[in-house]
Amino acid sequence: MPTFQNSPTGQVLDLCDKRFLIDCGEGVQITMRRMGLRTARMYCVFISHLHGDHCFGLMGLISTLDMLGRTQPLHIYAHSQLEKLLRPMLDFHLPEPRYEIVFHSINPRKREVIFSDRTVTVETIPLRHKVPTCGFLFYEHYRRYNEQTQTFYYETRKRYAYCSDTQYTESILEQIEGVETLFHESTYLEQDAFRCKTTMHSTARQAGTIALKAKAGQLIIGHYSSRIDDHTLFLDEAQTVFPATRMAVEGETYPL
Repeated sequence: MPTFQNSPTGQVLDLCDKRFLIDCGEGVQITMRRMGLRTARMYCVFISHLHGDHCFGLMGLISTLDMLGRTQPLHIYAHSQLEKLLRPMLDFHLPEPRYEIVFHSINPRKREVIFSDRTVTVETIPLRHKVPTCGFLFYEHYRRYNEQTQTFYYETRKRYAYCSDTQYTESILEQIEGVETLFHESTYLEQDAFRCKTTMHSTARQAGTIALKAKAGQLIIGHYSSRIDDHTLFLDEAQTVFPATRMAVEGETYPL
């Protein structure tokens, strides 16, 4: 639920001079404008799953981009059902959009490359939640030439893994091992761990455990339960397992 402290989920990732939007909960575009982030620079959008707190802001964003005169296509990567849900609203509110809206259907239950260009590749990370859900692994790469072999190869640099929403699952460890920065949901504290079974979320301690086992460089936690106002409790709990943990705060920026 939206609270006075936090809007629903949304992250902007700047990588290789490109701007990616990861999830688009209600009010995300307003937060972006408060932060001075130009929506016109949005390269494409990745939606992890179709619960409202991760996608209710998408229609408003699409409409705003049209009013701002966007001309370049907007690429949206999500479960195939998203287009079926949005298409009637698009046809009603934007029957003749100024720009092309391109939906790319992904399978959240399968690990695969869904986006790749000269500098950035994005893979899905299958997660465990109440509906088909995936995280996203972003990594930048550069083309290099080996004079000895006279061949080109790609050098991977920064990697960012986004994992929300999910139950604790070690199935993701192999894919995110050694990642420089990991975002992992921390909806509950250990005192409410019993709720994870029915809601299929994680505790802050479990997020720290995943970061530790994955040998991540740093962990960012978020997606806090609206039942708890003091978010430092989540930070304290995660840091008992993984000291290099930071707490996601709305409107803040975090270097990878």
